[in-house]
Amino acid sequence: MLNLGFSMSRKQALILLGAATVAFTVFIELIDPSRVSSGPTILAFEFAGSSSRAAQIMAEWGARGRSTAHLSLVLDYGYILSYGLFFCLTGLAIRDTARTRGWRRLAALGVVIPFLALAAAAFDASENVALLLTLAGNGGSFAAPFAAVCSTIKFTLIGIAILYVLVGLALRLRARRLQPS
Repeated sequence: MLNLGFSMSRKQALILLGAATVAFTVFIELIDPSRVSSGPTILAFEFAGSSSRAAQIMAEWGARGRSTAHLSLVLDYGYILSYGLFFCLTGLAIRDTARTRGWRRLAALGVVIPFLALAAAAFDASENVALLLTLAGNGGSFAAPFAAVCSTIKFTLIGIAILYVLVGLALRLRARRLQPS
């Protein structure tokens, strides 16, 4: 096991990763290319789906918007790491709670679903590579459609992971309310 000279509880890790996820979310939203140009959002670029649509978006952004998009995509790697780990660890915490409380179905789903957050992060990272190649003019006809497919898979997987966490939290709150005082 790798020892970096410190240890952190799961709760501490969740707080740190949750704060990082929120901070990255806000910062990346603030530097979206649509804020410095009259062009589309970075989300539209993720779903461009073709090299011609991607080129149209980049043209609408102009040089400043493309530069901002590049910065956004590079900083997104920190966001990918924080949200992937946060939702994986949160899902594992929900799974452990489900096991303790005898919620068999939720516990069984927790064997796989928390790791979907990590898979979503991997697809997000792959999507970013394709988008960076497209921004650099090196994506050819492959990068923009590949990014759109990765983006679709990413949002599906992270959506499932988030839904799992929300269901677990709702069950936990319900169980607390039903406990005798």
